Amino acid sequence: MSEQTTTTELITHFQQWLDEAIKSEPDEPTAMSLATADPSGMPSLRMVLLKHADEAGFVFYTNLGSQKAHELQANPQAALCFHWKSLQRQVRVQGRVEPVTEAEADAYFASRARDSRIGAWASKQSQPMDGRFALERRVAEYALKFGIGEIPRPEFWSGFRVVPSVIEFWKAGAFRLHERTRYERQADGHWLGSNLFP
Repeated sequence: MSEQTTTTELITHFQQWLDEAIKSEPDEPTAMSLATADPSGMPSLRMVLLKHADEAGFVFYTNLGSQKAHELQANPQAALCFHWKSLQRQVRVQGRVEPVTEAEADAYFASRARDSRIGAWASKQSQPMDGRFALERRVAEYALKFGIGEIPRPEFWSGFRVVPSVIEFWKAGAFRLHERTRYERQADGHWLGSNLFP
């Protein structure tokens, strides 16, 4: 890509790398680390799964009672990192965060496996748990409640979109002389790229 590029070109490049990772990574090629910070500035990091990426941003889903959801609601900025060891590649993303639409959340929730939808109802994500049996009991309760009928999306479960302002592509090089290209979104919507020392 040239020094100046578009969001479409960047996302196409990302998708090409992701497609290659899907073919080569042994497990969870869509896994990405998600960094958030609480109101005091204390950072927090965990792995989540990318569920969609396009020109609008990078989407993941979670329980809205979780620590990450609370932190994103208080400080709607985040950083992502994809690391594909088999390809020796990495992509870093920084940007503001916005909630997905109700329609997007409903559509994705409906596409999940039935057991995963029951699990979403049963889990009080990030809250203290009195032993594994407490979770298993809640799973059984919701499995009984919904039976073989439809399982609606809980109001406390939805998604977030990281709208990128910075995207960096990293590729391993011989003798640790890696290739790093950082793109920053400009006021006119285009992206300006620069090569970085490894």
